Amino acid sequence: MIYIADEALEKIHEIQTQENLGTDFFVRVSVVSGGCSGLSYKMDFDNELLPNDQVFEDKGIKIVTDLKSFLYLFDTTLSFSGGLSGKGFYFENPNASRTCGCGESFAV
Repeated sequence: MIYIADEALEKIHEIQTQENLGTDFFVRVSVVSGGCSGLSYKMDFDNELLPNDQVFEDKGIKIVTDLKSFLYLFDTTLSFSGGLSGKGFYFENPNASRTCGCGESFAV
């Protein structure tokens, strides 16, 4: 399962409204190679399911990831921090053995 924190839920709703995204759009999260720790997170809105997608729903938000990324994202929470020193969207990943200083990449 992949979870959504309340702060991220509010921001997702705000973006959906601003971008006029219909109910067929969902949050796609994935893990890609890169960053100073080796792996980076990627997040976007999408409306097209792929054959090996894993689909979850938390707090009324559909979250989709590919099977390979799910191995890294299991039990992860998508969070959001705003304000002047906020991080924006970030992932609280219990599977990460280390993260870089900026929090943009991780290793397992």
